[in-house]
Amino acid sequence: MNLLEEAIIFSTLMHQGKVRKFKKIPYILHPLEVAQILSTMTDDQEVIAAGVLHDVVENTDGTLKEIGERFGTRVARLVNSASESFSPDEDLAASWKRRKEESLYALQTSQDIGTRMIWLADQLSNMRSLAGIYSEQGEKIWSFLDQTDPDEQLWYFRSVAEYVEMDLNRTGAYKELIKHINYIWPGSFDSKKTRYQKYREVSLDGCKRIGRGAKADVYRYNDELIVKVYNENNTYKDVERETAIARKTFVMGIPTAISFGIVAVGRRYGTMFELVDASTVSELIARDPGRVDDYGRIMAYVAREIHATIAKKEDGFPAAKDSMLEWVERGLADIDEKAAEKLKEMIESMEDDFHMVHGDFHTGNVFIQNGEPLIIDMDRVATGPSIVDLSNCFLFYVGYGELNPKTIEDYMGFSYETAKAFFQAFIRYYLQTDEENRVKTITDKAALFAYLRQIGQIRKRRKLSEREQEDIQYLMKKIADLLELVNDFYI
Repeated sequence: MNLLEEAIIFSTLMHQGKVRKFKKIPYILHPLEVAQILSTMTDDQEVIAAGVLHDVVENTDGTLKEIGERFGTRVARLVNSASESFSPDEDLAASWKRRKEESLYALQTSQDIGTRMIWLADQLSNMRSLAGIYSEQGEKIWSFLDQTDPDEQLWYFRSVAEYVEMDLNRTGAYKELIKHINYIWPGSFDSKKTRYQKYREVSLDGCKRIGRGAKADVYRYNDELIVKVYNENNTYKDVERETAIARKTFVMGIPTAISFGIVAVGRRYGTMFELVDASTVSELIARDPGRVDDYGRIMAYVAREIHATIAKKEDGFPAAKDSMLEWVERGLADIDEKAAEKLKEMIESMEDDFHMVHGDFHTGNVFIQNGEPLIIDMDRVATGPSIVDLSNCFLFYVGYGELNPKTIEDYMGFSYETAKAFFQAFIRYYLQTDEENRVKTITDKAALFAYLRQIGQIRKRRKLSEREQEDIQYLMKKIADLLELVNDFYI
């Protein structure tokens, strides 16, 4: 008896007497259908066997240890990646979102393509059933599910589709999943995704990295092209969204570089830009730190161009004030309530402002081509107070270096001393003054929000090291001192 035959027998025995939620058919038909779908994508017997077994731990008395002993470590790991964790007395409706978020994280972070195949096959089987019942009963079907909100159900199925897209977008299973999602929720995906589509594949072998950020790296591909490569947490939808924002801001007059195509770079997405002989401002500063004053003036010009642009409410850009309040919640709300309340009051008291802000403004995101600056990173564009971009500059050129100068050297490619000199040049040119009190007042405001963001970034980690705890204490002291001086975020 081979591995797959044994898995079918074991799964049949474990699911004996169990039925599906709709139409009460034997439950075993679902894992068998999952196995059949998997067989259209792969001949890997461990993956197909794991598909047959994928609900054993979640829905029966079977254990991962038992599956590992019978079918091997990899099969057990694949089954675990497709299994939700919940206690027998747990309210399944109340815990639905948490369970889905936790299981989606396992899908998102797995390095085994078998995991994505099993998820795709499982959700396609579920969607076939859901679409069939929807065609008979319409919106009544939601009342029979643990999650009765159809928008939440869409969020879940769409998330799965986006996470498996890079590896499996050419499979018939993926295209069928998109078709069923669009049937129940029309327009959720571009209909071209249900047809054959080949992304241009590019290799970065020998390419020089010329920019680095939290969500993407930028490489010089050849003399004419650069490629921005997003990390694996970014989906095709994220890249499409940024491209659309870039086109919108370009039309508004902001000096934006426009991508001419989405490419595949291994398991990651990238966008190509035609930037002949262009260099990031970070590269230019690294080559000639003595011209830091010139580049501070150029970056100040770009920032002022962005901030002078006024959006309309119907343009739909997010409000920067909302993200500022989120940083307060993330960084301070549960460790210094008094400071958090003062910061919230300062932010909420600001009038609604439809001036544009970039949201991730630094020298790695601005290219110089033929003497003209062009911005390439537009996914955090918002409307609101310009302090958002000024604080971002303080963060990248001063704040990070206070905790570890090497952070700035690694990201920007030049020394911490050069970075501080750049910020001083930038803020003076931006404010168009050398008056010391004016420069210090605005720098304090930028620093206050930058330190808050640093705390929020550190606290995103589940377990903090002793050094990180010390860093938070240092930043809290900085915030406390600045709150004695700063009463608003107006420039």
